[in-house]
Amino acid sequence: MDSDQDPEFGGADVLDVMARANRREDFSARRPAQYTNWIDEQLSWKETCYVGSWSSFANLLLEGPEAIDLLADLSINSFADYPVGGGKHLVQCDEDANVVAEGVLVREGAETFVVHGVPAYWTAFNLETGDYDATCEFRDTFNYGIQGPNSLEVLDALADHSLREVGFMRSGDIEIAGVDVTAVRFGMSGELGFELHGPGEHSERVWNAILEAGEEYGIRRLSSGTSSINQLEAGIPSRVRDFVSAIFGAEMADYRAYLREHQTRDLITHAVEGSFEADDISDYYRTPVELGWDRYTKFDHDFVGREALEAEAADPQRVLVTLEWNDEDVIDVYASLFREGPTGKYMEMPHQQKRSMIADRVLKDGEDVGVATMRGYSYYFRQMLSLATVDVEHADPGTELTVLWGEGENPASPTVEDHVQTEVRATVAETPYKEDNRRKDLSQEE
Repeated sequence: MDSDQDPEFGGADVLDVMARANRREDFSARRPAQYTNWIDEQLSWKETCYVGSWSSFANLLLEGPEAIDLLADLSINSFADYPVGGGKHLVQCDEDANVVAEGVLVREGAETFVVHGVPAYWTAFNLETGDYDATCEFRDTFNYGIQGPNSLEVLDALADHSLREVGFMRSGDIEIAGVDVTAVRFGMSGELGFELHGPGEHSERVWNAILEAGEEYGIRRLSSGTSSINQLEAGIPSRVRDFVSAIFGAEMADYRAYLREHQTRDLITHAVEGSFEADDISDYYRTPVELGWDRYTKFDHDFVGREALEAEAADPQRVLVTLEWNDEDVIDVYASLFREGPTGKYMEMPHQQKRSMIADRVLKDGEDVGVATMRGYSYYFRQMLSLATVDVEHADPGTELTVLWGEGENPASPTVEDHVQTEVRATVAETPYKEDNRRKDLSQEE
């Protein structure tokens, strides 16, 4: 790590900045490595559906005549013609256009918004330190995702009325088991899906009702053992797995203090593993362009990071791709475990369970051209995959690249076993890897 960085973060290998959640941990958020098994669960969002809990995510109620001004000042998204009931994938950056936070935003009324996930904290901090005519309140809520082709049938059987008229990134109010719930048509699987938000005190009642109604439709509970695979197939990067939030510079010291005060999950101790060894923590930051989120950008308003993002969008250097890892090379890594001599780094199946970022060098003819991050095995496609940010000239599908798998002689994390680095051939594929079925018109279906 660069010595000019905040001395609080003097170790380049581990982001040693832990803070505990101040919110009650929802019973359903304590996900085991498997409920049934990871293969069965992986097939659910293609063949039936799953329910998963993201109830540990923050939920911020933001209200007031200048609430929308605050959101616009912080976010790359446009707020022109933003309807009540509309949802957004909210992306917020620093002045250098590095992603600080991303999550989901729902407009509940003319001056009322709900911010889900990490942007809740960045928004609340800027409200507290800024001058906006608005108020905010953190709420204890559940956040359940129902994803897959049968998800609407489950909700039709469960709710007091159908959500067939709700379009993609729109929301509707329903009642489940006597509980008022907001359903947002949005999800991480690349399939039809909804997020259900409601009062935390009724989390168990709603969870059990979902499982009971979903039994007829083959619903599965999504475990930690396979949760990232749905995002990998859908080409949706995530914080920690694919990038580090841009909050660790000296200029963000006040914000980090705010996070500690509120004991949030935004500051999480995790190792950064892999062959990409950065000199500065900012090398693990990513911009919306590099993550494929520039499509949300509208330069119709001023926002933090606009100048830098506008310049990058005009001349992008790296973009997000999906890599197919060569079967023979992957098999050889596993085979090394059964041979005498050095072994390759173990590829945990279906993906790494440690809460850490893996960042491996991506090479073309021996030269660095990118960084591979989220790696996992898709049983449905029978393919080892990863997301990666690569130079634009090497981003076309079919381009042959190489991933340098594993650490050097001194692994950054003590949890990494002794191993030798291995070159794994990889081919650039389409992103998303699987067909995106999230936007289908449900109103015309029986």
